[in-house]
Amino acid sequence: MGGIVAIVGRPNVGKSTFFNRLIKKREAIVDAVSGVTRDRHYGQSDWNGVEFSLIDTGGYVQGSDDIFQKEIDKQVNLAIGEADAILFMVDVADGLTGMDESIAQLLRRSQKPVFLTANKADNSKVIENMNEFYVLGYENIYTVSAINGSGTGELLDELVKILPKHIQPELALPRFAVVGRPNAGKSSFINALIGEERYIVTDIAGTTRDSIDTKYNRFGFEFNLVDTAGIRKKSKVKEDIEFYSVMRSVRSIEYCDVCLLLVDATRGFDGQVQKIFWLAHRNNKGIVILINKWDLVEKETISSKLFEHQIKEKTSPFKDVPIVFISALNKQRIFKAIETGVSIYKNRSNRIPTRKLNDTLLPIIENQPPPSYKGKFVKIKFCTQLPTPHPQFAFFCNLPQYVKEPYKRFLENKLRERFDFNGIPIQLFFRKK
Repeated sequence: MGGIVAIVGRPNVGKSTFFNRLIKKREAIVDAVSGVTRDRHYGQSDWNGVEFSLIDTGGYVQGSDDIFQKEIDKQVNLAIGEADAILFMVDVADGLTGMDESIAQLLRRSQKPVFLTANKADNSKVIENMNEFYVLGYENIYTVSAINGSGTGELLDELVKILPKHIQPELALPRFAVVGRPNAGKSSFINALIGEERYIVTDIAGTTRDSIDTKYNRFGFEFNLVDTAGIRKKSKVKEDIEFYSVMRSVRSIEYCDVCLLLVDATRGFDGQVQKIFWLAHRNNKGIVILINKWDLVEKETISSKLFEHQIKEKTSPFKDVPIVFISALNKQRIFKAIETGVSIYKNRSNRIPTRKLNDTLLPIIENQPPPSYKGKFVKIKFCTQLPTPHPQFAFFCNLPQYVKEPYKRFLENKLRERFDFNGIPIQLFFRKK
């Protein structure tokens, strides 16, 4: 890939709006309330054939006592350390502030190339105010409008001149979405896996707001991990920001390959977790259930077996789901969780040759055919796996409308017994031959 560019500035200068414009997607949440962006948010952009990674950061406020602000500032410093170049964004409409001067000092210490980007330059009257920013010591000031895109081309022309030009094409990587209720330990789990504080973690539910990708490449595994905001009941969602966070989490489930469903062991597999489970199931995603905070539960010899049994009762009839007991805080079995996720991903792409499928299932169907309906008998003659991203099977018979749900589940169970579809929803279709 190309270089890495970080967008840095104080709160509410338009960093996320500009980030969305450059990546051509509405990925980062934008709101008039300051402090909406908390974690580093990554995206891909390109200009004149030069591709680069873009990092959106939270607004930097030096010396704040706020628990979130301290973590945001830590994330900003990490982003500056990662970046090859920095877009230092200021607000022309508000003018120069003390916070802007503090950030300028921070960036000077980094010794990275910095492009002073004066945002909200929507009209000539406002642009006249930009001269006061020369006191920050930068030779050039690039006036832009993140809302309408004016001035963006001139800035990007200069930016790509200093970025690495060598680009290696990337294969589409599997996407593993870490989902669950608020405060189940999703961000802690990813931080433990990658070995750094990539995401902000606090005891306050709703800390994570955006759905954010992290490339994981360790121990022979390579995929994208997606940290998501916790999904609460609709009745509990009061703020617009949280509404958009939940929508992004749902979209992350829709676009992933495998859902790692984190369950807080101290709260159990409650109704809201079940809704998230069935949401992943309806979208035909691979599913791994991770019971987090298992170290906090008082255990007996068969505690895990009882817990597992209770979960499978609640996920019935889809019981063929792996369950791994972990502790993100103590890093217990977190790599077992990843191994299981990779195994589920491979299961999702299983392809069974048509001849093998028929040789296996047709004798079973002959011995236990569908029950007659209104004196008519269903005869299944042929079956095949459809060329889809997840397992779907078509069965051709004389009376498809008379094949009822219990017999469909019987065939699904036989498929699971004979072939490895652990953790994967299976769809069966019956067609007229």
